[in-house]
Amino acid sequence: METSNPQEMMAAWTRQIYSPEVLQAWFAQRQIVPPLPGAPDPADFPLTLDSAAMAALQRQYMEELSGLWQTLVAAKPLQARDKRFTSPAWQESALHAFQAAAYLLNTRFLISMAETVEAPPAVKKKLRFTLQQLAEAMSPCNFLASNPEAQREILQTQGESLVRGIAHMLADLRKGRISQSDESAFEVGRNVATSEGAVVFENHLFQLIQYRATTPTVHERPLLIVPPCINKFYILDLQPANSLVRYAVEQGNTVFLISWRNPDASLTRVGWGDYIEDAVIQAIDVVRAITRQDQINTLGFCVGGTLLATALAVMYGRGERPASSVTLLTTMLDFSDTGVLAVYIDENQVSQRERDIGIKGLMPGGDFAAAFSSLRPSDLIWNYVESRYLKGQEPAAFDLLYWNADSTNLPGPMFCWYLRNLYLENSLKEPGRLKVAGQPLDLGRIAAPAFIFASREDHIVPWGTAYATLGLINRDQPSRNRFILGASGHIAGVINPPEKNRRSYWKLTSGKLTSEKPSSEATGLDAQDWLAAASEQPGSWWPEWAQFLSAHGGAQRKAPGKYGNRSYQPIEPAPGRYVKVRV
Repeated sequence: METSNPQEMMAAWTRQIYSPEVLQAWFAQRQIVPPLPGAPDPADFPLTLDSAAMAALQRQYMEELSGLWQTLVAAKPLQARDKRFTSPAWQESALHAFQAAAYLLNTRFLISMAETVEAPPAVKKKLRFTLQQLAEAMSPCNFLASNPEAQREILQTQGESLVRGIAHMLADLRKGRISQSDESAFEVGRNVATSEGAVVFENHLFQLIQYRATTPTVHERPLLIVPPCINKFYILDLQPANSLVRYAVEQGNTVFLISWRNPDASLTRVGWGDYIEDAVIQAIDVVRAITRQDQINTLGFCVGGTLLATALAVMYGRGERPASSVTLLTTMLDFSDTGVLAVYIDENQVSQRERDIGIKGLMPGGDFAAAFSSLRPSDLIWNYVESRYLKGQEPAAFDLLYWNADSTNLPGPMFCWYLRNLYLENSLKEPGRLKVAGQPLDLGRIAAPAFIFASREDHIVPWGTAYATLGLINRDQPSRNRFILGASGHIAGVINPPEKNRRSYWKLTSGKLTSEKPSSEATGLDAQDWLAAASEQPGSWWPEWAQFLSAHGGAQRKAPGKYGNRSYQPIEPAPGRYVKVRV
């Protein structure tokens, strides 16, 4: 029915575009929801919408859209409460202000529609994720024609900002990624990864760095750090002021660290077991030999913690007892809840990876970077599209973002084993289900006290998932384990030096740290009960960890005056060659 009334036209248009039938057809045609394990193919599994909920959404949408329209007609100011639209340029023009407000309204409506879909929770999570990606990409900030800030910049610079933006875009196209920082401001070994040390061992998978002691005496038991292999290790040694490596050295520890090789064509057949036997276990043995200690303190960060726990399970299964303590930072051993990364893990996607690189091949580091950026697209993708390409701005020199762009590859067989057995099938937590390096895995046999840290706002390793580790390792003496919950996210929660006096953390202060087995599969505290009983502490959690490490470090002895020993001579200064190889 034709009408000349603008509000009636908008209502008719909205009813047509957002009708349940049209939306259902749109979802089905684009197949934006991939198959799930055990679920029918999308062709046999049509998505249906809750008609009543959808109708309520439509009414709410029309009411809010009508309100925006009336505000525009009445020439009243529109305030878009979003940091992307706070610049005066968005408010000085009624058209741009309306555009921003309408975009935010449409985004809210689009995401809300996902809740009206009648589908399994995993499907709805993928749907929400996909719609969020679509909404972020369609922001008016991302297009020159609809961005008043970028247009004003062009006028004020007489076109120079546009020329710079095009140059930035062409440069990034050559790189194959969006530049997030001034990469010329940093150099590994010059102003990042600068803690003094030497490489004392290397093989085809890693270099082992020993750091110089800075205290007259050290604990007799050294510390071995296993960083994640999907990133460069120097996130733990960015600058002297925020270096976990430097802090551990200053606490009187002899610190060793694994620097992973950036895999190339020569490592395309390397598997998870090779990383365990030829890397982590090899590193443990070398550290014990150099320091002449049967037991050492160990630390694993993220997937480095998963590798460390697997290696220790192998060694304890063989009858060895190599660890005086285990520290796991934002680590998953129970993969029941994998957070937002679950959108990338299903039978269809894992099988595709296995077909492509499961026997021979490489998982490109650029794919990791793109996947992690997609988890926060507004901050890590479109923010830089707007600032670099539309406004021609130079990125700031930021060490964390420089590190974030320094990607690493992974061997295809190793990565695919990790995806299927841990992320998809969650087999690591079940005693005896997996065998690595010829040894059945049982995490409970790791007979060493554990310090387990999680970040409360971590979107990669949900803190409840990390908390579940308390019920998995050191089964015979779980009361010796500790759990600390830090503020902030996956990286900022971990890298929180005491000198900054930032953020906070939570711990149990009643003395009943883990006397119960805090697992949903056993009696005792679950994650939320633990949080309710815990108390918030100001500042960094690092001193808590230092006390734990000291308690398991053994007696004091004179600090070593040289690197390595007769069998393991220094090869080159830290940070070594491996960390400098870029994708």
